[in-house]
Formats: sequence, structure tokens, C-alpha cells
Amino acid sequence: MSLKTALMAFGLGAATLAAAPLAQPAHAADAGVLHIFNWTDYTAPDLLKKFTAETGIKVTLDTYDSNETLLAKLKAGTTGYDLVIVSDDFVKIFVSQNLLEKVDASTMSNFGNLEPRWKTRFWDPTAEYTVPWQWGTTSFTYDTKVYPQPVDSLGTLFKPPAVFKGQVGMFGSPSEVINLALLYLGYPPCDTDPAHLKETLALLQAQKPFVKLYNSDGIIDRLTAGEVTMSEQWSGDAMRARQAKASLHYVYAKEGGAGWMDNLAIPVGAPDVDNAKKFINFMMDPQNAAIESNFAGYQNGVAGSNKYLLPAMATAPEFNPPADYKIVFSPGCDAKATKDFDRIWTLIRK
Repeated sequence: MSLKTALMAFGLGAATLAAAPLAQPAHAADAGVLHIFNWTDYTAPDLLKKFTAETGIKVTLDTYDSNETLLAKLKAGTTGYDLVIVSDDFVKIFVSQNLLEKVDASTMSNFGNLEPRWKTRFWDPTAEYTVPWQWGTTSFTYDTKVYPQPVDSLGTLFKPPAVFKGQVGMFGSPSEVINLALLYLGYPPCDTDPAHLKETLALLQAQKPFVKLYNSDGIIDRLTAGEVTMSEQWSGDAMRARQAKASLHYVYAKEGGAGWMDNLAIPVGAPDVDNAKKFINFMMDPQNAAIESNFAGYQNGVAGSNKYLLPAMATAPEFNPPADYKIVFSPGCDAKATKDFDRIWTLIRK
């Protein structure tokens, strides 16, 4: 999810690393097996079945909940994964730390299917390391039965009405929480101005009594079960939550929302690079890209895929943002922003 992360940095702070799980034993190299590491609830089962049916390659899937977790895992050493999914603003971090193999997607047979705007992306201008997986927006969802008022501002999330006390869910990723707060305050992603960061910290500390938990996993289930009644959320997850509970509403705030694109990449030391490249090329086929979009609820960047989308997608508000909606993609942050964000995260999580 994003999905799904808005901070770009060249290293992790102590708080982030401390929260990351320990590396698991590496997979042994398996002939005819593809090992994928992706975000939770973000891989269509039918897609993997189709890939296996067409290629004979079996697929295993493990999941994580943030780019920070993925980065820490790969930095810890060989993981045994052939494919990972990296958010746009983390791609340069992974490349700078020599964590990704070159995939040279432009040489693949299906590369021509990508929409022209996504063939050259500022985080990977020549498509040497990545290929689009899904893209969407980050905002928040609230239960209209709990709060039957129209909402048009991120202020409802960061300065919640009393009815939401102890009922708000926020992501477990410092970058996604802090950058959305910066957007609400009118500041750019990865801002390091001390006065702006002080204001952001005060905002998040004042919000904390309303927050039930900081966790990027299980948001759909918590909203539909009523465990939280408002939550920071990615657009596709918001659509799936609304389909399960009609009173949930995803907000397109007047301040705008964070834009992101998750990307397929091959980690250095992958046991089976050839199988990974086969899957990457497979995902640039319009029908296959649509299978993933139908499951996850996000745009995919592959031209011609729309004709394979489910009819409900054409009218889903979460899948089709307003034409005048301001979507802010992070250009990427430096090491100072990482340190500043990590300090803020430590203070609000005390």
C-alpha cells in the first residue's frame, strides 16, 4: 500500500529498525519456484494461479507492512526472495544501497504495453530496476453512521471530532503518517524546516488520544468490524472496505492526497532472476494487470487493461479520483528528513 509510502531516505533511524522483524531463514534456490515478498492483502490469488498454469512455475508469497520493514529485511542479508514490491519514493534508496538487480524492462516483449507516462518515472527514468505494479492515493476513510456529516478536509483525521476518540487508525509507517500531516498543514513532503516539523509534531501529539493504533495491516477488517471508525487508508483498500460495509466513505480532501506507485523489483541475490523476469513481463500484459486491479482496487499503468476491469470499477469513486483532485507524489527525501521523521515518530509513539 501503498500502499503506498511517502518518505524517501538513505537509511533507517533507530526507532524504525527496532520495529522491523528479524530476518527469516533464506529460501533455498528452487527450480520452477518463484518467491515473492509483497505488501499484505495486495496479491490476487487468481493472478498467481494463472502464472503457474501458463508457465509451470509455482509461486510462494510472504508479506510485510511497510517499505521500512522491506528495506531492513534486505539490508540484513540474503532473503531468498526473487521479487519484491517497492514504493516509488523508496526505489532510489534501494538502488543507492545496491539492493536491486537491473531488470532492463525496456527490453521485455510486453514493455510497450505500459502507458507512456509510466515508461519513464522520475524514480527510475530508464526502467532499469523496476516496473509498475499498482498506483493510487492515500487519504482516509470514516464511517458515516458514526459521523453523519460531510467531510472535505484532512483536518477531520488530524483534529477529529469527539465521537472518534480512541477510534482512529493510523498507518504504522512514519513516512506515510508524517507526510500526510505535512500535506494537511500546507507543507511539502519530506519538509525539514524546524518550525514546520515542530507544528507537525504538535498536531500528531494532539491527535494521539484519538488514535487506537498505528498499524498498516488489517485496516479493512478493522473498519468493517467497527474496531475503528476512521482510518488513514489507501484508495484501493478503501474501495474493498466500502464494498463490505456501505457506510464507509473515502475522503478526497480539499488539501489533496498523497500519490504513490508500487513497483516490481528483483533484489540482489535473488535465487531465480529468470523466473522473476518472466513474472515481470507477465504483469505488463493488460489482462493480467487487470486481474490484480480487480482484486486490489488500484490503477495499474498498463494500457488496454481497462477493458478487462470489472464493471463496478468504472463507477467506484476510490478508483476514479475527481479530475481536479491534487495528487502529490513525493520527489524523495534525504537522510536529514529520515532522521527528523524518525525523531517525531519516536516522540508520538511514547
